Amino acid sequence: MSQTVHEKPAAAAAPARDAVQADGHAVRLTGVSKSFGRGGAPVLDGIDLTVAPGEFVCLLGASGCGKSTLLNLVAGLDKPSAGAIDVPGGRPALMFQEHALFPWLKAGKNIELALKLRGMPREERKAEAQRLLALVRLDTAYDKRVHELSGGMRQRVALARALAQAGDVLLMDEPFAALDAITRDVLHDELTRIWADTGRAVVFVTHNVREAVRLGQRVVLLSSRPGRIAREWTIGIPQPRRIEAPDVSALSIEITEHLRGEIRRHGKH
Repeated sequence: MSQTVHEKPAAAAAPARDAVQADGHAVRLTGVSKSFGRGGAPVLDGIDLTVAPGEFVCLLGASGCGKSTLLNLVAGLDKPSAGAIDVPGGRPALMFQEHALFPWLKAGKNIELALKLRGMPREERKAEAQRLLALVRLDTAYDKRVHELSGGMRQRVALARALAQAGDVLLMDEPFAALDAITRDVLHDELTRIWADTGRAVVFVTHNVREAVRLGQRVVLLSSRPGRIAREWTIGIPQPRRIEAPDVSALSIEITEHLRGEIRRHGKH
């Protein structure tokens, strides 16, 4: 079931969008390294990673291994110290652990703001915001204020806002980490459905092994600093998956052992 980093990624479960170039990747990192400050120790070192159009890839690793740094580089929020990053479908959409919604705006207006920044005409924004809220199953939330929404609902609005950015790649930085287990489980189902419906590539950062196996077509394990790709797994378990399913559990145990080995190898406890 496991694969080394040099093996080919899993086939995409959803069709590529037209904007993605014909060479077969949604994201490509070649020899990417990142250090902060002059002479600083590298956070990432020599990352080679290709994400296929429509592929769902989970990045896994111990705290401080550079997962979020890698996501920020792909998002264009920072530049690598070395190497190249190619995202042929345009700037990726980004969703954080915190919903980061503007509390003075209603849910629908938070989404419309993303549409405005994208250049969508004013007369089209409300209908598109309502469509995106329906996609995340919040049809009646357009006029709700942020304080009226539960934590899970806020994350759904944040997901709708990310989808409003219209990139071919959705980057997600531990978006469900602060939620309770039941809400997180429901949102796993919703994200899997939305991923299949939209055909976008997803790069999902998590430190939760079972979450990675529940969601991803491929799980990529980063070593502790400097972050390097230590190992990866193609997940052959059909969707929809349950986090408590025996095959999900068995693979999670295998990946956890490798994660513990990386932590021990680098002296992190």
